[in-house]
Amino acid sequence: MPNVVKKGLALDQAQKAVILIHGRGATADSILSLSSYLNLTDYAILAPQANGNSWYPFGFMKSDSGNFVALESSLKQIQSLFDEVLREGVAPENVFFVGFSQGACLSLEFAARNAQKLGGIVAFTGGLVGEKLKAGNYSGDFQGTPIFIGSSDRDFHVPAIRIQESADLLRQMGADVTVKLFEDPDHTIREEEIEWVNQHIFV
Repeated sequence: MPNVVKKGLALDQAQKAVILIHGRGATADSILSLSSYLNLTDYAILAPQANGNSWYPFGFMKSDSGNFVALESSLKQIQSLFDEVLREGVAPENVFFVGFSQGACLSLEFAARNAQKLGGIVAFTGGLVGEKLKAGNYSGDFQGTPIFIGSSDRDFHVPAIRIQESADLLRQMGADVTVKLFEDPDHTIREEEIEWVNQHIFV
């Protein structure tokens, strides 16, 4: 698995795996540090690295055509990693995705394009990608997969209205979605989000 940083159990020894996806300008190592705050004792922990530290060049609600080539390449990179996890014997319902900012958007986008029963998806400040949401881009049934989306109620990069629209679409696809919007302007991961995720998803 090129460009993947690993922590925790080896894949062939783990029954559960989590894929951590970093934000724009960040690294696999930086998002991997988040794992220390999550209940991931018995997990294989995998963090892919984006080319040039970015999964796609423009904002997630900007030009579909401008983002298309890089986004498709990034989705294929995540698909390859997901396939590798399954080949090593981890069941899809025991695979989790965690992302921050651009990584949160990519996590949600990948999951919605391949909806199935997963362990859970944690999107710290993110929404589905596109100038406008197109239900035709997505297929499958989440079968109750828990999805958490947390963010500022006025994040500069991720508008609350897109978060809510994304949550509605994901619910229509069978996901159990929890959205928590915080009354601060910070583009960050909050302690309250970590606590909620540890109590409801990584249990």
